[in-house]
Amino acid sequence: MENKGLKGAYLDLMRDHLTDIHNAGKTQLTPYAPGQGVFYKRWGINYLVNLLAKKQFKIISDNAPNSKDIENRSNGIGWPLNGYTMIGTKRMDNIRKCVEDILENDVPGDLIETGVWRGGACIYMRAILEAHAVKNRNVWVADSFQGLPKPNEDEYPEDAGDDLYTVEQLRVSKEDVEENFRRFNLLNDQVKFLKGWFKDTLPNAPIDKIALARLDGDMYESTMDGLINLYPKLSIGGYMIIDDYGAIPACAKAVSDYRDKNGITEEIKEIDWSGRYWKREK
Repeated sequence: MENKGLKGAYLDLMRDHLTDIHNAGKTQLTPYAPGQGVFYKRWGINYLVNLLAKKQFKIISDNAPNSKDIENRSNGIGWPLNGYTMIGTKRMDNIRKCVEDILENDVPGDLIETGVWRGGACIYMRAILEAHAVKNRNVWVADSFQGLPKPNEDEYPEDAGDDLYTVEQLRVSKEDVEENFRRFNLLNDQVKFLKGWFKDTLPNAPIDKIALARLDGDMYESTMDGLINLYPKLSIGGYMIIDDYGAIPACAKAVSDYRDKNGITEEIKEIDWSGRYWKREK
């Protein structure tokens, strides 16, 4: 499917604005990176960042631009201050590639992301449908809208020590995400919200078929909740995208465990340093 003219220009502009790549090298939100927890705790940085966030303040850095800035934002490294998604342009391009393949081949089903932050990836899904004048598919926006859950270490020991649930910057309300859709004139009845922990919302979600599922829950438990409840609904020819596969070992293990248990052998393809995806073929 060709992506030229105004349609392609619109989607390129949406991608760049949602990722805030135009401001790469300028003021950025100080990132909280998984794996740095001990350092952050030792120096009290977690406490300071969360305390300030509760008061609507943010710690920012204003570094001189360098040759790595655009590359880092493209790869989803660092959290943008004003962007709507952390995932970077490569993972956004992957969403577009998958959705347009689904449309070209009439793969049945809706689109869903589990773990949406400010909603940027879901907004992009909705923009792609809008660009192609698709009115018969929904975009499902699944999130607790209160950050990540505290690890259930007894049932999911792979999540032991995960402290992302303490990060105030990951708490974005449903109302704020709705407003972000509205800013782009993309909030309508094709956007469906699933508010709550995945273990509570996904088992009974009123979704018949899925053409694309994008899992961005970081943790073993959250990733497994997405796979167990969504993969059986994924149409042949549809796509499963895992955001944190390369970044968080617990996430990758959940994927491996689920695939092994269910005999899934389709090739896992690399998007960038963190993102992975595969196309369901059987």
